[in-house]
Amino acid sequence: MFLQHMFNLFNATSRNLHEYNTVLLQESSPCLWDDLNILVLLGFLAVFLLQFVGKHLGLICKRRPKPKVTENAVDKYPIEITIGLTYKASLICSGLLLGNHLIILLTLIKGSQSLCKSKLQLLSSQVLHLTVWTISLILTFTSTRNKSCVKFPWLLRIWWVCSFLISLIGIALDANIILTNHRQPRLRDSVDFIALLASFCMLVIAIRGRTGITFIVPDGIAEPLLNGETDKLSEQPRESLYGKASLIQLVTFSWLNPLFAIGFKKPLEQDDIPDVAKKDAAEFLSYSFGKCLNLVKEKEKTLTPSIYKTIFLFTRRKAAINALFAVISASASYVGPYLINDFVNFLSAKKIHKLQRGYILALAFLGAKMVETVAQRQWIFGARRLGLHLRAALISHIYKKGIVLSSRSRQSRTSGEIINYMSVDIQRITDFIWYINIIWMLPIQISLAIYVLHSSLGLGSMAALAATLGVMACNIPLTRLQKRFQTKIMVAKDERMRATSEVLRNMKTIKLQAWDNQFLHKLQSLRETEHNWLWKSLRLSAFTTFIFWGAPTFISIVTFGGCMLMGIQLTAGRVLSALATFRMLQDPIFNLPDLLSVTAQAKVSVDRVASYLQEEEIQSDAVEKVPKDQTEFAIDIDGGKFSWDPESRSPTLDGVQLKVERGMKIAVCGTVGSGKSSLLSCILGEMHRLSGTVKISGTKAYVPQSPWILSGNIRENILFGSPYDSTKYDRTVDACALTKDFEHFSCGDLTEIGERGINMSGGQKQRIQIARAVYQDADIYVLDDPFSADCLMGILKDKTVIYVTHQVEFLPAADLILVMQNGRIAQAGKFERLLKQNIGFEVLVGAHSQALESILTVEGSSRVLQKSMSNNETGSDPTSNSEFLRTKHHTQNNPSQEIKEKEGRLLQDEEREKGRIGKQIYWTYLTAVRGGALVPIILLAQSTFQVLYIASNYWMAWATPPTTKAEPTLKMNVVLLVYILLAAGSSLCVLVRSTLVAVTGLSTAQNFFSNMLHSVFRAPMAFFDSTPTGRILNRASTDQSVLDLEIANRLGWCAFSIIQILGTIAVMSQVAWEVFVIFVPVTAVCIWYQQYYIPTARELARLTAIQRAPILHHFAESLSGAATIRAFEQEDRFSDANLGLIDNHSRPWFHNASAMEWLSFRLNLLSNFVFAFSLVLLVSLPEGIINPSIAGLAVTYGLNLNVLQASVIWNICNAENKMISVERILQYSKLASEAPLVIEDCRPANHWPETGTISFKNLRIRYAEHLPSVLKDISCTFPGRKKVGVVGRTGSGKSTLIQAIFRIVEPQSGSIRIDGVDITQIGLHDLRSRLSIIPQDPTMFEGTVLDKCQLGDLVREKEKKLDSTVVENGENWSAGQRQLFCLGRALLKKSSILVLDEATASVDSATDGVIQKIISQEFKDRTVVTIAHRIHTVIDSDLVLVLSDGRIAEFDTPTKLLERGDSFFSKLIREYSMRSQSFNNLANLHH
Repeated sequence: MFLQHMFNLFNATSRNLHEYNTVLLQESSPCLWDDLNILVLLGFLAVFLLQFVGKHLGLICKRRPKPKVTENAVDKYPIEITIGLTYKASLICSGLLLGNHLIILLTLIKGSQSLCKSKLQLLSSQVLHLTVWTISLILTFTSTRNKSCVKFPWLLRIWWVCSFLISLIGIALDANIILTNHRQPRLRDSVDFIALLASFCMLVIAIRGRTGITFIVPDGIAEPLLNGETDKLSEQPRESLYGKASLIQLVTFSWLNPLFAIGFKKPLEQDDIPDVAKKDAAEFLSYSFGKCLNLVKEKEKTLTPSIYKTIFLFTRRKAAINALFAVISASASYVGPYLINDFVNFLSAKKIHKLQRGYILALAFLGAKMVETVAQRQWIFGARRLGLHLRAALISHIYKKGIVLSSRSRQSRTSGEIINYMSVDIQRITDFIWYINIIWMLPIQISLAIYVLHSSLGLGSMAALAATLGVMACNIPLTRLQKRFQTKIMVAKDERMRATSEVLRNMKTIKLQAWDNQFLHKLQSLRETEHNWLWKSLRLSAFTTFIFWGAPTFISIVTFGGCMLMGIQLTAGRVLSALATFRMLQDPIFNLPDLLSVTAQAKVSVDRVASYLQEEEIQSDAVEKVPKDQTEFAIDIDGGKFSWDPESRSPTLDGVQLKVERGMKIAVCGTVGSGKSSLLSCILGEMHRLSGTVKISGTKAYVPQSPWILSGNIRENILFGSPYDSTKYDRTVDACALTKDFEHFSCGDLTEIGERGINMSGGQKQRIQIARAVYQDADIYVLDDPFSADCLMGILKDKTVIYVTHQVEFLPAADLILVMQNGRIAQAGKFERLLKQNIGFEVLVGAHSQALESILTVEGSSRVLQKSMSNNETGSDPTSNSEFLRTKHHTQNNPSQEIKEKEGRLLQDEEREKGRIGKQIYWTYLTAVRGGALVPIILLAQSTFQVLYIASNYWMAWATPPTTKAEPTLKMNVVLLVYILLAAGSSLCVLVRSTLVAVTGLSTAQNFFSNMLHSVFRAPMAFFDSTPTGRILNRASTDQSVLDLEIANRLGWCAFSIIQILGTIAVMSQVAWEVFVIFVPVTAVCIWYQQYYIPTARELARLTAIQRAPILHHFAESLSGAATIRAFEQEDRFSDANLGLIDNHSRPWFHNASAMEWLSFRLNLLSNFVFAFSLVLLVSLPEGIINPSIAGLAVTYGLNLNVLQASVIWNICNAENKMISVERILQYSKLASEAPLVIEDCRPANHWPETGTISFKNLRIRYAEHLPSVLKDISCTFPGRKKVGVVGRTGSGKSTLIQAIFRIVEPQSGSIRIDGVDITQIGLHDLRSRLSIIPQDPTMFEGTVLDKCQLGDLVREKEKKLDSTVVENGENWSAGQRQLFCLGRALLKKSSILVLDEATASVDSATDGVIQKIISQEFKDRTVVTIAHRIHTVIDSDLVLVLSDGRIAEFDTPTKLLERGDSFFSKLIREYSMRSQSFNNLANLHH
């Protein structure tokens, strides 16, 4: 039927062609075309002249040209220029066209006849053509002289495009005259045809733009000039393309062209991306926001200014400009619907109206679309840029607040919550900035829509208004419900992300304790809750989509029904104008609930951020700084009363009196929880001062109890922002015993440190942070539980040092000892004086004396050792002896010295794919649910909707009369009934499609999440050591959210928009099949633009995703080390680093957003061109060839052609950008896995292990295939039910041996047998669940408390007892208390083998003695393997294993090892006993 219609249309066109041409020639001025030519040519000549004058005036003013990178290169090196085919073709074609107009000019001079009788106009036109083409040829020829000319000048390219259009229209007019008058073609016609071919060639060159000029450099390598630009960008990445753009470039976004040129040639790297403009830089924005904040503070005279007012002041100017563009865009969009009725009337009565009227209408349509395009692109770009401004400003202020939060504020909010402010809440606020323009657009859109309807339907518009308001009112409760669902989703997501973060942070503990399944099930359960809310939200969204697409139908039915009742006649023009308006009303109808929803979300987020920014900060006047020349005291505390919680009735510290002279060494000791660390905190100003004064004189440095190490290399951690001084640095490294550590590292002090120092042993982390403090050369050193007195006696001997210690042997070295008890200084004095007082200090000393006694007893059994001692043997190596002592605690998984990663890096840059998203990624996504069976059903539903929707509109256009005078073919109630049935059917198809998309999308997202979660949980520990948690969390939050809520719709719309545009073209081709003539090449250009855009946009999207993680990672690191940052007074440096990271993220984000507008602008222009061509065609076709009503329908659809054509390319590009999230999740869904948790065929007996005998046979272990072995040929047996101590210097393989027992690392060769069972033959869960370990890093999970770990009294004092809260990381419990909880876990597990990995590192000697006693009682019939830091824990062992460089150095009983004076163990004992000798003598005097 369609083909038959086309055939009839063609015949009708042929029959009426003669009549049409006669009318055209009669009604058109014969010189009109020449007049237009002269006008265009004069315009180009004026622009050429202005550019020439401007350029040369600029040179005269500047007096010297701006140096060019490529010109410098040319001056320095002899570079030959090679001319490419493009350049040659441009010269040849320009010459041909110049010759063409010269020939025409000569024929006119000789008297050749022309349609226009004015010879002056004809000659003027040709002379101007000759002039412009001469200038064009000169500009083309001189392109080789401009060494930086990668592309032809933009003005030249515009002229070439215009010349093609002039040539094409000229040929069309000539062809029309030849066909009309049946005359033979003349010489001029042949010349014009050759010119058309040449101008088409110039059009192709203009679109491509490149000159094709190539450099031949001296080494013989040919490089396009583009490389010079690439180098320029790489060398000067801080230069902003946007900042130096001209007005034309800003409107057309052509300032991005250099970036696209690089991105099209090669995958973009971060260094290739230009910097943002100065006014878009985080530093400027943070300063501006701070200025606005202070302005509001002064105005309101309050310390907690309104964030709303601050945001208003910060954004008002830019927001006003955006609002203006938005209003212009909204107004221009309604010009089309307003003119449709006039256009249909014109087509219905062409004989009455002149053709000029039709062309003027077409020009009005086109002009409105152009204004709409420019304004729309500018307001959207402006809104995105304003969002960037607000995001950068808020993130910087959230960061600054984070590093000055008080302890109470910090404990009230987890890291996850604070990071959520920075990611989720800030995103919601910036989303609102985009939506805010809808506030201005909404009333204008509705008012204009009603005006357009009123102009065509009169009072019928009131029915439309009532229906519109009814639909909008309907959406409000749905929006409220959606908001509720969104809130629930966010709460569920927060819970899941908090738990995920906790799991990732403590993954080693979880694996060692065999808790994999419990925590996996916990996360799955939390995800299930989130999934349920997601399904409710998506189900509601599917219904909302149904209403969205059904709204125009409903409004049109009500309106047309109202018109029937009121007796208003419906004509085709009125109906089509109304239908176009109803379609335009879709936006305001659904933008209102979106606006309300986004506003509500933004308000919640602003309130959350405001609440956070108004949180209590560290008390700024807690510590008074006194100049050195005004006091003799370094620290002076007078009547100090301090509390972590100012509202608490009982202070944490009370009655503190302390005066410390310069150069004094102050030791602080006491039992667990007595207030030792709190005393240091009050000196640092970390605690709230209730009363009294704290005065500090001089700079200070701080070493916290839990090591705080930054990601980066070791040198950066030690320098900590100070300039590098090699002499001072070497002295610091030597004093802190780091020299031997550096020897173990592949790149020495340039070795990269993993997240939280995860690839460093605890001893190394402590030494690094002590070196950091020492290098600062401060006046006062505050050390919380240092492990070595070497620094105190050496490089810090002239400094004021106050240190907490659990090692009583360091106390005699102190000038003053403070004994803390219940938050008070119970005793103060020198060691000898305190021993005499007998009021508590002797408990600590007694515990240590007993430990020393046990050592000396064993020592006494060795006559060889006694002899060597009495002879004052000097053959020992004090450095070797003290190595053990320097590794007090935390010899954790230590792959850094044991894993020598390439280039000293354990943490590699985040992996990212390059190039196109693989087809396999799409296929995997589409077939994840039911093999993709639902996809064809979704496409069928959309296709059916499109057919029925077009049919309903086609029906209304066909069934209604073209004018009020014409008689209707059918009764209006029949017309309306058929329309209702067709429209209802199309809406139901939408409901089916949207529901299926929601079901398929969410099921796929759940599938992907489950696969990733299982893959990450089963990954070996090496993966977590080398992967920052931020990377995993980014995928589990941001990328997973894209899968949950976006990807399915994005991919769906790729197909839906293609189906829509095919429907539109089908309708337009029904009335003017000639549209295909222009549509096909324009589509080809669109596809070319898409191919050109995608490589750059894809890499920008990838880089944006990658650059987001460092901001969050740096913030998390800064939060955990805020006390250290404040102590070193480094807040400004860290804030500046944060600003740099924000800019690193802003660069790809800003250019990606700009690239979207670059593409949209060009696609809109091309669509407008197709629409204009269609209108001109409809105007030009003779009356009677086409049905005016159907032509009007074509125009109605054509109004949306620019949107549809752009949306096809846009949706494809956007889907590819979003598919990066699928790609990233798939990366972590295929990780290398550990051994199976359970091997059914090889399950051990229920009572295994019974005796706990551990046998090592030829055990070799390495951390990666290309790395050397860490343990080498270890062969020994730990007898069952015995205590075995493991000692050795840092890097000797102690922790690796423990990890091998738990199969955290797998053996390279050899075997480990427990009670005769080869542990590699059984499942990991069966192995790890039968062993117990008390790790060195005490881990507590959020929840409540358990007892039986020496904390009974403390727990009973708490109001909630065992239900007492444990906050994130257990930070509301001291390090010693957390370690005791870990002991409680081991006691409850009661396995046959217990491993103590320096488990008593954080407790005092007295508590340590109690713990050792409990362990000896509770585990007396079990195997206990101890990595020790206190000598008495080793001396009581049945056997001692000494490791050195991964081999067994010694393995025997302590007594036998001491009998050999040259043994490593003997040297160790000798060092310890010699150091403690003075202490022991003092202790004995007072007992």
